Parts: sequence; structure tokens; C-alpha cells
Amino acid sequence: MNLKTFTITVVSCALLGAGTVAAAGGEPNDADPAARLLDKYATVRLDADLSGLSFVQRQTLPLLIEAAAIMDALFWEQAYGDRSDLLSSITDPGLRRFAEINYGPWDRLDGDQPFIAGAGPKAPGARFYPADMTREEFAAAALPDKTSWYTLLRREPSGSLVTVPYHEAYAKQLGKAARLLAEAADLTDEPEFKRYLSLRAKALITDDYQPSEMAWLDMKDNSLDIVIGAIEQYEDQLFGYKTAYEAYVLLKDRAWSQRLSRFAAFLPDLQRGLPVSALYKSEEPGTDSDLNAYDVLYYAGHSNAGSKTIAINLPNDEAVQLAKGTRRLQLKNAMRAKFDKILLPISGLMIDEDQQRHVTFDAFFATTMFHEVAHGLGPKKTVTGKGTVREALLDRHSAMEEGKADILGLYMITWLHDRGELPDTDLMDYYVTFAATTFRSIRFGVSSAHALSDMVRFNFMRGFDAIIRDPDTGRYRVDMARMREAMDSLSAQLLFLQGNGDYAGATRLIEDMGFIGPELEADLQGIEQAGIPVDVVFAQGMDVLEAS
Repeated sequence: MNLKTFTITVVSCALLGAGTVAAAGGEPNDADPAARLLDKYATVRLDADLSGLSFVQRQTLPLLIEAAAIMDALFWEQAYGDRSDLLSSITDPGLRRFAEINYGPWDRLDGDQPFIAGAGPKAPGARFYPADMTREEFAAAALPDKTSWYTLLRREPSGSLVTVPYHEAYAKQLGKAARLLAEAADLTDEPEFKRYLSLRAKALITDDYQPSEMAWLDMKDNSLDIVIGAIEQYEDQLFGYKTAYEAYVLLKDRAWSQRLSRFAAFLPDLQRGLPVSALYKSEEPGTDSDLNAYDVLYYAGHSNAGSKTIAINLPNDEAVQLAKGTRRLQLKNAMRAKFDKILLPISGLMIDEDQQRHVTFDAFFATTMFHEVAHGLGPKKTVTGKGTVREALLDRHSAMEEGKADILGLYMITWLHDRGELPDTDLMDYYVTFAATTFRSIRFGVSSAHALSDMVRFNFMRGFDAIIRDPDTGRYRVDMARMREAMDSLSAQLLFLQGNGDYAGATRLIEDMGFIGPELEADLQGIEQAGIPVDVVFAQGMDVLEAS
């Protein structure tokens, strides 16, 4: 059966330009520095067959994309500040394009190193907090909503800190986005989608997202979808409190979605089987969670910055998760592009020749999917009275949560495969593809929570001899029995750290394991020398869709 509804064209991204760019060590790069930076990305054209959309849906789609584009401007303000001031100051067209990709003068695939002379280091708190604010000052501030996901910290002329709600700070832009969503709600003839769009429009101008998230979880049959608002907290690397604006406009792949729908029912059994004591798995995960496949029509804001998301697990609100579960959206066309153009070439260089046949798209799709499902497992609240896991682990939460989802995703695959629920794929395919994916994601740089968690996992598994390097060939292979041992051990360790709200322990794990050693660094240089892109950047929008 032909399930592919999108045509993805991948071309080399190589804009040329002259100028000086700061390298990681602070020295100028050699010839064509902008081209070398842009070669980190392959350009993916997101064109789609829209023939299955109704007349009303075709009218609705441009409104969704226009609303999504507003999130782009808002994310620029949160990540850097005035977009036009920065871009107009860059004379080299290649560097200007690279700044657009990174939403600022810092390379998101190179640990946020500045690539524009004079840019200086990126503030860990981006523009959510005053640049001169200390952690101690924040802790001492008597502001009840200072840890809110939807407030900015600002300094008054007197020097004291105040909070400003997002919906006030960005009132003009959010008002326009809300009006577009409301117009789309008026147009659509799908009742659940209409309700969600109306509530999401209200959420943008009130910062009260919970009602719209409940409505989003209730949607089952709509073909078009939009994820929009202040959502993820990765950009706040100071505390991990503040959410960044982003959007995805999506088209449901019904055939693939039907293949995935049955797995959410296993969550309670999977939770009970976690390799930890009952205290750390007493919460009952929601079973209303949806697993669905989508193709992306448009990315904006945080989701479009640096490395691109290939799967979504939302909402992040723990209360909503416990009440109704989550939706896990697999972004199939973006996933396929990364597999074909990045993961397969990397595997050809890094994986033992005898195991390369085990690197498959189906296994890549599954490991990515079960990573998202695994966010629903484990504790949401600490067992030590420290509040939620997110509150207790602060800036360590994202890396710990991504690490947990990685390793529990593999645990889920193993559990289901052992019980005959994944009969069509060799378990070794999952394990080798899982290992190969590490070499792709760690190239995102340690400023990425996903890459940091991958390095912890990689070094942990190397310590178990679950992933073995051949010193003669420089290639890696998987030992399945040891991989299972390492999987259980790391799963237990991460669940204990989360359940205990152990900030110091999480910090030690990251410091001890979250690094790229000299041997791996040398191996990764081979990937760079082969010219394999690190990630993708999109040619997208209504012009692209209408031309398809």
C-alpha cells in the first residue's frame, strides 16, 4: 500500500558569501565561512497533495499558516530581540540566512557559539529575564507568579523585579493570531476542531491554555490540525520555567494513524512493569492518549529553530496528562527526510558493516514514536514532597525527561516485542537503529536537551559494553544482551532521580556522562568530512503548497 501523500525534495543548502565568522574557538574560519555553516542543513521542500481537502479546509489552511507565522516573530523577541536590527546589520547574505535559521547570532547546532563577531555569549535565560539578574535575586523576589510558564521578568527603573504576563507583553501580535484562529473556527465545519480553535484563540490572549488543551485532546477526526502557542521550555536554560512560542500546521495521515492507535492501551501495564519499586510508578497514566501520524505543512518559532522536531508529545501540563493523557504526533515526512538524508549516510560510516542492515525506517519511526509515548510513563510528582518533577529539577528537567523518554521508549519496544505485539520487525533492528540515532542527534550540540541526554545514554551504554567500538575500523556495534542490561539500569537510575526530585544527582549524572570524549569526537569528524548535513531547514508556506 502506498501511504506516502507528500513529495519531499531535498537539495543541498550552500549559499555562498564572504565575511568573517567566529569559530567555536573564537578564531575566524577559513574560506567561505557562511557556506560551511549553511552546509550543516539540507533544505527540505514541504509540498503536499492537498487534493483530499474539502473546499472549506482549503479556505482554512491559509489562516492557520498566517497565525503560525506570527509565532515566528514572537519567538524572535524571546530568543534574541529585534529581528530586523540584527538582520540589517549583517552584510553577508549567507550569514544573514544562517541567523534566520538560528533566530539569532548563535549556532544552535554548536552549543550556541556566536557566529557573528561581537555577538557575545547567549544568555541562558534568553530574553525571559533581565540580562543582569542573578539566581539569588530571582530566588529572593517576592513575586508569586515568577515561576509561571507565561510571565516575563523585567526590571523597573527603581531596580526591582516585576513580572509581565505574556498576553500583555505581546498583546498586539497575540491579538492578531487569535483573530485568525477565530476566523478559522468560524469557517470550519468540524465541531471538535471549531471548539479547539475558539478556545486556543482565547488562550493566546489570556495565557489560560488548559481548556484548549483539553479540547485538543478531544479531537479525533479532523484532517487539519495546528499546534500553536507558548509551549516548550527548552529555550529557558536558566531555570526551565518559561515557554517559547511555536507552531506546527499539520495534515493527518489516516492510514499510518490506524496502525498506531492500539498502543496507548498498553500504558498502564507498561507503567506497572517499570524496573523500579512501586513507590516510583504509583501514578496511573492516562489511556485516552492518541498516537497518530501527520505530515507537516508548516513549522514556526521554536519548533523551526536549529534542529527540527520530528515528533510531538503534548500537552506538557502534568494535570492534563494525568486527567486525559497526551497526544503523540509522529511527523512522518520530516522523519523520512532525516532518515534518508542524514541517518542512513551516518550509519554507513559509523555502524559495523554486519549490522548496517538493521538500520531501517520502520525501526526509526518506532523508536521515535515510543520515545514520545514514554513521556507518559514514570512519576510526574516527586515522592519526596518537592512538588512536580519539573519544579524540583529546574534546568535539569529537560535533559532528564528526554533521557527518560529515550530509554523507556526502548524498554517499551522490548516489552511489546517480547509479548508478540511487534511481530514484523527484528528486535535487533530497533536496538541498532536506536544506537545509530545517537550519532545523528549528538551533532545538535550540548545546548540541546535531546543531544545532552543522548550523550549521557551513549556513555552509560559504552560503560556496559552494550555499544562496542572496533578500534581497527572505528565502527560501532550493539551487543543485545548487554543493551538490555544497560537499558534496565539506566531506566531505574533516571526514574529514581526524577521521583526523588534529586537536582544534585541529576547534575552529577550530566557532568559525569554528558560529554563527547576525544575518541567519539574524532569519529564525528569523519561525519563532518563526509559532508553529511546535521539537520534540515524548510522551504515552506502557501506558495510551496499551491505549487505542488
